[in-house]
This record gives sequence, C-alpha cells and structure tokens, in this order.
Amino acid sequence: MKKQKQKTQEKTPINQEIVKNLRRHNSDLPFTKKQIASIIAEYPTPFHIYDEDGIRQNARRLNAAFSWANFRNHFAVKACPNPSIVRILVEEGNGVDCSSLPELLIAEALGIPGNRIMFTSNDTPPEEFKKAMQLGAIINLDDITHIQFLEKHAGIPEIICFRYNPGKLRKTLDGNVIGSPEDAKYGLTKTQLFEGYRIMRDKGVKRFGLHTMIASNELDYRAFIETARMLFDLVLEISEKLNIKFEFVNLGGGIGIPYRPEQKAVDLDAMSAGIHEEFKKMLQGNGMGHIKIFMENGRMMTGPFGYLITTAIHEKHTYKEYIGVDANMANLMRPGMYGAYHHITVLGKEGRPRDHMYDVVGSLCENNDKFAKDRYLPKINVGDVLAIHNAGAHGHAMGFNYNGKLRSAELLMKDNDAIKMIRRAETVQDYFATLDFNGSRFAGLAKDKKHAKFNRGKNG
Repeated sequence: MKKQKQKTQEKTPINQEIVKNLRRHNSDLPFTKKQIASIIAEYPTPFHIYDEDGIRQNARRLNAAFSWANFRNHFAVKACPNPSIVRILVEEGNGVDCSSLPELLIAEALGIPGNRIMFTSNDTPPEEFKKAMQLGAIINLDDITHIQFLEKHAGIPEIICFRYNPGKLRKTLDGNVIGSPEDAKYGLTKTQLFEGYRIMRDKGVKRFGLHTMIASNELDYRAFIETARMLFDLVLEISEKLNIKFEFVNLGGGIGIPYRPEQKAVDLDAMSAGIHEEFKKMLQGNGMGHIKIFMENGRMMTGPFGYLITTAIHEKHTYKEYIGVDANMANLMRPGMYGAYHHITVLGKEGRPRDHMYDVVGSLCENNDKFAKDRYLPKINVGDVLAIHNAGAHGHAMGFNYNGKLRSAELLMKDNDAIKMIRRAETVQDYFATLDFNGSRFAGLAKDKKHAKFNRGKNG
C-alpha cells in the first residue's frame, strides 16, 4: 500500500506556491476548532454553518461599489433558500430573485414588497405566474411564447422584463453551468426581444426592464462591463425603434468567488467603475440617466460565508488513500456533479504540512461522491473535523435524498458568535412522511416515536 501511495504522489507533484496559498487561505475561517467542538456537542455533524457578519459586510461592499447608481441586488434565492439568510440580505438593502413558487412564498413570508421581487423562471407552471402577479413581482419572461401563456393564466402585468440570450455574440467560460448562450435553454433572441416588447407595448404595458444572465462563477470583472455595454446598447436601440421607456437594466448575476486559494475575488470597484463609464456615455448621455441598475447575485453574496462541517469516520487504504466522512454528496453536490473544487481545512491542523494525498469521500453508492480527489491535506485521523469551504451557495440548497440520506441542519453564527439553528436536520420520520403505501407499516412509520433513536441530538 505504501508503494502505491508513493507512486500516486509522484504523478502529481506538489506546487509549493499553491501550498503557500493554501495555508494562507485557512486563516479566513470565522471559527476555531474549540468553537466548532462546542457546537458539535449540541448539533452533531454534518451541518452547514453560515457567518452572518461576513454576509452583511459583503452585501455592504457590493452596495458601496455601486453607490453612484440607483442600484439594487436581487439576491438569487435559489443559492441559499433559507428565510433567515434571505432576511439578512433584505435588511442590507437587497431585493430577491425568485424562480419557483416556494421561493415566492419565502419572499411573501418576509413581507418583501412586490417591486423588490424579480420572478425569473423558465418552463413556468401557471400557478407560479399567478402567485408572482398576486405579489406584484416584476415578471421576467424567458420566452416570447410565454406572453400568451402569462396572459391566459395570470393576465398582463403593469411592468414586464425580458431575458435576452445573445447567442453567438457572446462566449462564456469553459464548464460554465449555464452553457454557451447558443446551447442554453434561457432567453429570447434579439429578433424575438424586439417582437416581445412590441407585443407588450401594444397590450398597454408602459413600464419595461431588460435582463440577461450569461455567466456563472465568472472571475473576470471585464465580462460584466461588456455585459452592461451590450444591454445599454440594446436599451438605446429598442427605445428608439419602439418608443418605449425602460425603468431598469438587470445585468444578471454570475459574479464568481475564489473557490481555489490561488484565485482572486472579483474587483467590485473596478467592475463598477467600468460599468459607470458605459452608463454615463451610453445612457446618461442620451437622456436615460434615470435607469436603475439591478443585479441578481446569489453565489457571491453567501457562498464564501458558508461551511459544511463534517467528521472523518473511516479511512481506507487500497489503490488510493481514502478518508470517509459523515457528510456526502447529498449535503454538497457541486464536487460530484461538476467536479468543482472546494477547499478543505482540517480543524486544529491548519499549520501542519499538507503532505498526505487523499480522496475525501461520502457514503453514497456512487463513485463521484467525493469532496476532493488527489488532494494534499495534513494527516487525517478518524475523529478529525473537516471544514469544507465556500458551501454557502448551491450547497444545502441542492441537497437530495438518494440512498435514503437525510439533509443536514443549517446553523447561523450570529454577530456575537452565538449559534442559532435556522433549519433542523431531516429525520427518518420526515423521509417517510410523504409515502402512501396501501396502509402498510410505512404509513405509520413517519409518526412512530420509537424511531426517534435514528434522530441525532437536537438536529432531529
């Protein structure tokens, strides 16, 4: 086994510069091993934990960057659909971007006014349009055929927005989750866009917005300046040809976060300055300085401020070295689904050499159930606690129940370091609660208190 491990490591030599960055990256944890140990005593692993202060400061940083504009970020609820997290961002001036009925219900429960709700969906069921209309949300249509569908099921709103797909005019990063614009299922072509606005104008709509979303986890701030230029140009052309007035331009989201420690965060000030120049030149210079600037960032708002905390429960030595943890792909899908990198800290061993190569794995019956592959980490012992970084967006939100796995709890670290459970862990009773199996014993299992032994601590 030792020989095999040595051969594997020789194939992937350690990059000393990356190792240096890895160690520096560890310092951004908002908690210590001692703090996590006390939390685990009450809330057993695995669980997601979010840093409230980090989220608030980040929201303020984005707002400050766009202080020159009538600006609002509409937090993409899908990134972290927990009302406690959404409330924090709303308190910091965010609106919300919703894409489903439950997300609209979260907005309603929090008392968010309709003019601060964007409803951006695709292949939308009628009841979702109806709810969006009831709330007075800004409806952002994904296809020209949805005009007739919306009118039939919910009516024509006072304000309408369309999602633009620029096709071959714009490229995206390799591996972009959205895909290249020509392959993406989202949005209207330019020809359809003009026709859509014409139809809505003729139906009596007088208030308009324009939106696009063509990037995901983009780290080059210049891409967002180019997006703004593209949309501002469209606003000028559509306004002139159709004689309509725009209230806002939504630049979309997609601002990335540095998942890898050698990556740098997007320079928000440089991005905003570039967009400001285009705004002054293209819109303000043509009498459209009233137009609001919206975005719909989700990942960058919460992603860096959430962690999946998990305990090493097994080690395995075969052709590779494996560390098995009590979390799995059902708790964080991105590495298995996209091959995404998430940095890992072994709590209490931050200063130790990363000289052991591991695959860090979960317990699903799928070989892609891995949080890390061929990752250099400090020596891990059974019982060590691992913090998986940047799990605050598209983490718990993408959870599932394959193999009968139960979704973990979500905790919030408050400004004073107090811990609040904002979602309990699922239980066996939860898992069986929706079954209808001809009155069999499964029907009663969801209510059977004796199965509480499967529930873990206060998570249950």
